[in-house]
Order: sequence, then C-alpha cells, then structure tokens
Amino acid sequence: MDKVFRDWNFEQATMFPATIQDFVPPGHLATFVRNLVVEQLDLTPILNKYREKRGCPPYHPAMLTALLLYAYTQNIYSSRRIAAACTQRVDFMAVTGKQQPDFRTISDFRKRHLKPLGKLFQQVLRLCQQAGMVKLSHVSLDGTRVAANAAKDQTLKYGRMKRTAEELQKEVEEWLNKANKLDEAEDELYGADRSGDELPDWVADKQKRLEKLRQAQKELETEAQAEAEKEKQQEEQKEPQSRKRTATGETPEEDAKRNLSDADSRLMRTSHGFIQGYNAQLAVDADSQVIVAQMVSSDSSDCRQMAQMLEQIQSNTGDAIQEISADSGYYSEQNVELLEQEGIRGYIGCGRRDKDGTWHGDAGPNGKRMRSRINRGGKRSRYRLRKQTVEPVFGIIKSARGFRQFLMRGISKVSEEWSLIATAHNILKLAAQVKMAAVAG
Repeated sequence: MDKVFRDWNFEQATMFPATIQDFVPPGHLATFVRNLVVEQLDLTPILNKYREKRGCPPYHPAMLTALLLYAYTQNIYSSRRIAAACTQRVDFMAVTGKQQPDFRTISDFRKRHLKPLGKLFQQVLRLCQQAGMVKLSHVSLDGTRVAANAAKDQTLKYGRMKRTAEELQKEVEEWLNKANKLDEAEDELYGADRSGDELPDWVADKQKRLEKLRQAQKELETEAQAEAEKEKQQEEQKEPQSRKRTATGETPEEDAKRNLSDADSRLMRTSHGFIQGYNAQLAVDADSQVIVAQMVSSDSSDCRQMAQMLEQIQSNTGDAIQEISADSGYYSEQNVELLEQEGIRGYIGCGRRDKDGTWHGDAGPNGKRMRSRINRGGKRSRYRLRKQTVEPVFGIIKSARGFRQFLMRGISKVSEEWSLIATAHNILKLAAQVKMAAVAG
C-alpha cells in the first residue's frame, strides 16, 4: 500500500501534561458555565452552610454548582449519569478540573442546597437583562403538565384508604399472632442464628404501606379540619342571614384523593390522557425567548396562576411589562381587569376561536372587548406571538432536552427543580448571546 497514514500510537505519552483549558476548544459552553459560576454568581447562601472545620475537606461548592448547571444544559439530570459523565466526558472534566465526585455526593449536594440553587434563576436573569436580552415589550405566558415522581395507581380515595388500612392492619395482626404461637417451629425453620420473630419481607412491605396510608389519611383529615375552621370563622364574621350554608365537615369526603408517593401532586389532564403531576408555568420574553418568570403549582387551572406570575415578573426584573399574551386557559373577567389595572396591554384568548375568527363560549364584557382587540389584529395580531415565544420553549425543554418528569417529590422541592431547569435554559441563551457579540466584535 503506497498511502501513508498518520501515526496512531495510543501508548505514546505527551511531552507536557495537558491543562484543563486544553480539554475543550476556546469559547466552549463548559468554560462559559465554569467562569459564570466563579466570576458572576453569588454563592454566599451555599458557602455559609459550611461552618464545621473538622473532617475531610469537601468538594468545593462552586465546582459542584457549576457541575450541576452544566449537566442541566447537557440534558443530564440524574446524579448517577452526572457522576458517570465526570469520568467519561472531557467537557465535564473541564468543569470539575478532573475531580470525580460520586453520585451520592452530587445527590446530597443538590438536596442540601436545592433552595439556594433555585434562587440562581434570578441572578442569571439579571445577567440576561444586563446583556440587553430582556426588553419586556411582549411576554407570553403558558403552562404545561409535567409528570411527578409518583405513579397514578398510588392515588387513593379517603374511603378506600380507610378500608385498605383496616385490611392490612388485620392481616399483619393475624400474622403476628400466629408468629407468637410458632416460636419453636420458626427456630427450626429460620435457623438458630435468628430469633424467629422477624417479619418476612411481604409483611414489612405491607407495614410500610400501612404507614403511608395512615399518613395520607391524617393529612386529609388535617386539611378537612382546617377548611372547616376557616369556613366557621368566615360565617362568624358575616351578618346573620335567614339561610345559612351547611358547614364543611371536619372529616374528609369519601372521594377525597391523595397520592401515597407524592402527596402534593395531582391527577391532571393532558392531550395524551391523565398523568400524576404538576402544573409548570413559564413567562417568556418574546425578543429573546429568555424565561422571565417560572413557578410550579398543584392546581391544574392556569387561570389562577396569572396574578402570581405577573407579580414574579415584576419582582425578578424590576421592570413593567408592556404586553402579554396567553391562551384561553388564562381567561377570566378578573384577569382581564387585572391587566387593565396594571396598565398591561393583554391578548388573552377568551374561548375557542375558529380560523375565520368566530369565537365560541361565553365571555363577559371584558372578554368581549378582548375578542374585538384580537380580531382587529387579524393575522398580524400580537396574540399569535405566544405560539412562537413560550410554546417552543416548552417543546425544547420537554423534547429536545428530555425533561418530562420531576426527580424530586413535594411542591417545594419540585418548584426549585423547575427553577434549575429554567436557569439552564437562560444560561444557554446568555452563552449564545455572548458568543454572537464576540463574533460581531
């Protein structure tokens, strides 16, 4: 063969050791995220938790923060997959400096500092503002259902909880009574090294399930008592009326539901059926697709989230919105009135609209004026911006980045996890803007 190939000697040692900067090309996202954490973000709330001087020095919190943020930008959310990437991918090595924290360290760090990690969203958003990416001339609002870390079949009604708990209690008691009568036989069956009164695995599992059922029952009963007390106080404040409402009972309704795995999650309808999940909200700036507000709710109604989202946009950016668009899920007479009071020009779908512009469904005076505003715009209506602003962001997060289920459980933890997802999205937008500016310069 006359062709000459380059030498391929995988046992050849390098003359000079490689530095971290050699692992990835200049301007790589790994370098950007690492420098962002070290130079731009305030990690004081995380660093202040390290007070103990004794013991082995832990991994640097800034390194673990940068690792988590970079992993989220790379569609990697599991602590085990992140730990594996630290040993297999040079871009992750460029972030960690070739350190290799195990999955338990990564998981514990995320759990311990979940709240301050979620607060990084505001800091990254402010950096996007400083880069001129957030104009708030038009903001689109929407929600999506994201699956919880819980199964649908673990959602039980209060009445079924009581029956199941009684059945399990009876079954466990019967086995324990039988076990007490068969001590000698069990010594021979289980061996001399065991006392003979250990619970078999199937009983232990049922005891654990019984504990979950009782906890769920207790939570439902506590909620019912709190609701009854609240209604009682409201009735006492009202003037006597000829007809009084029947007070809410202090015990839950038989069909009150609670999930045993994640009590805060709810059964929610999606286009593909019902899921056990949460309602994840985003507000996105139309000029750059930067997320300016985000939240998670266990309420499936989008309508009841608008006021809180508007307040969060103002708090996060320190500026006022000029226009906002949202689909019909956010329509209510109160929401339209709220926008008018805040001086925000709104474009909210008030019912179902055909291609010819015909609206279906009831609408009040505010809704009818909103319909007229949207119709006047025709195909150029600002209402159409929501389809190219917030909906693609959901598509990117759920399809391109593969985030379709929360890892955490409980509304507080899930909210911070969603905040991390939004932070990673904005970091990618900021990195692209910085790169474009560098090329233009």
